[in-house]
Amino acid sequence: MSFLYTILMGIIQGITEFLPVSSFGHLVIFQQFTGFSPDTGLLLEAMLHLGTLVALILVFKKDVSQILLEACRMIYDVVQNVQIYISNKKTGQDQSYHRIVRTSYRKFVVLMTVSSIPTFILGFVSRNLAQMAADSVLFAGIGLLITGILLFVADFVPVGKKLPGEVTYDRAMWIGICQGLAVFPGLSRFGVTLTTSRIFGMGKKFGLKYSLMLSIPAILGATVVELGNFGSADMTIALGFSYILGAVVSGFVGLLCIRRMISWVRKVRFRMFAYYCFFIGIIAIAGNFLIS
Repeated sequence: MSFLYTILMGIIQGITEFLPVSSFGHLVIFQQFTGFSPDTGLLLEAMLHLGTLVALILVFKKDVSQILLEACRMIYDVVQNVQIYISNKKTGQDQSYHRIVRTSYRKFVVLMTVSSIPTFILGFVSRNLAQMAADSVLFAGIGLLITGILLFVADFVPVGKKLPGEVTYDRAMWIGICQGLAVFPGLSRFGVTLTTSRIFGMGKKFGLKYSLMLSIPAILGATVVELGNFGSADMTIALGFSYILGAVVSGFVGLLCIRRMISWVRKVRFRMFAYYCFFIGIIAIAGNFLIS
């Protein structure tokens, strides 16, 4: 029966990941209402997110490859600057240094790095609390209501026009903090970062792409942390295979849905997603008291 559950969860993950409605919250609600809750921490959720992450990378492979390329070039320039510094000290010359952040993509890389640091710290510190919250559909419902409120408020904020070069590093840090707090079920990471980027005046296209790209290091980090649960006493070969199957299903469904979902996010007002979060959140909270 676990194969059927993980396939269904993979479908849920693939459909909801690229909408600001908390795929994690939907997974928790499904698990709690069906009674399927394996004792392997957040490994299953991490594997399902890994599947949709692969779909995201495949669709945005040009942006991802350019970001990686510029990151490598920046590291090379830093090494070159260190060598120039040492050479200047030894010879007394005044060779000019390479400018590290000189393109939009390089600024994008630095902004992502600044945002990812608080996300990793908060995600790691609050991991146990997030796991406890995942055992209750009430927390998922409350998280969805909070997400709905954030999206509803953000809809009244004028759309900005800031590009990477105009975004300050302290703004990137706050986006990372908000993303780190979205580790709890019901709090949509996508929704929170979209809302924060809107408040900070980012352009709609840039804010959307930044929110999507920022999820890559966050999901990879969470997956690495949870992979140790493959060695837990409750893990069996069949269960492990079902987790991998769920990741494959979520990736396949995500690949089919991602362009349509992102198009909706671009065109539809945030309040439409807010209403949906309110609806599902109320159902989850009501269901919590009916099944308790």
